[in-house]
Amino acid sequence: MSEPYQDLQVSTIDTGFGKLGQIVLDKPKALNAISTVMIEGMQQALDKWRDDDTVKAVWIEGSGDKAFCAGGDVVMLYHSMQSTPAGKIPEQAVEFFTKEYHLDHTIHTYPKPVIVWGDGIVMGGGIGLMAGASHRIVTERSMLAMPEVTIGLYPDVGASWFLNRMPAACGEFLGMTGARMSAADALFVKLADYAVASDHYTQLREAIGNTDGGHDAISTVIHQHRSDTSQQDSTLYTHLDRINALMAPTDMTALVAGFEQLDDSDGWLYKATKGLLRGCPMTLYLVREQIKRAKHKSLSEVFAMELIMSTQCVLHPDLAEGVRALLIDKDNNPQWSVDSVAEITPAMVDEFFQQP
Repeated sequence: MSEPYQDLQVSTIDTGFGKLGQIVLDKPKALNAISTVMIEGMQQALDKWRDDDTVKAVWIEGSGDKAFCAGGDVVMLYHSMQSTPAGKIPEQAVEFFTKEYHLDHTIHTYPKPVIVWGDGIVMGGGIGLMAGASHRIVTERSMLAMPEVTIGLYPDVGASWFLNRMPAACGEFLGMTGARMSAADALFVKLADYAVASDHYTQLREAIGNTDGGHDAISTVIHQHRSDTSQQDSTLYTHLDRINALMAPTDMTALVAGFEQLDDSDGWLYKATKGLLRGCPMTLYLVREQIKRAKHKSLSEVFAMELIMSTQCVLHPDLAEGVRALLIDKDNNPQWSVDSVAEITPAMVDEFFQQP
């Protein structure tokens, strides 16, 4: 049985164990980027299924073969900021962040198995949907990233939580560079649990339907269908010593200088370097500070902190300017509020963690 939701397919599928709740993000031309309305629909479905004993587990995927979810509706954020008088809080933008983080928290704490098929592009808000699921699957086509540095935001959607749980300095590196991750990288940094070949989709769905719908049984079946992807296939893993050395300086000016000295002999690292050097200087500070401040916070406290940070971001100029340059005017020439990290003071950073 399916129910009508805007840009979502929401249904329950009959299986051997009862019903499987299914959510399909259905905006393929926009790479399934999520809007406030889509977030509300997902929240309603999950809330309903939580109390429905016939629904044993939930499956979430994206429509089309290009993306699970390429992030949130940042163009809406831009228009919300532009239409709000200076000094006033853009209500649509804050509503989006509030509902998005509530949905992400719901997935993290959901009492039933939540399986996410993270095929194709999984970026920003897409990682937010995936990170808290009990069974996170990537494929050979998966490409994950937290590229907020390019638009003057910061890695949100619970990133303060999961970046803290990555090996060594990978969390800071990924947040500051927006570097792209493969399936092997996602496994290495604990953003995914299983790699499965994309052409095993149908038989995996059938096998899950033949279990009892419990967490352990689903885990066993996915494990049986996993591909040979290993840690050694991860570019992040093979570059770990280099990444740790680059992220070691405590002074942000020295850290940036280290990236400026890299040449193009290592194509992957050089591409990641361009993300950091062209990105928003304030984001670099926010990444380091959010990881530091969230280290001993609970999941709920992390989302509360990020809501404050995001509200401050829509009150400051960099986010609107970053979205303008990348997605509105598309000139790729953002004029950030500061020219370099050397201009940023501790008081400027601290402001992003103060309730407006």
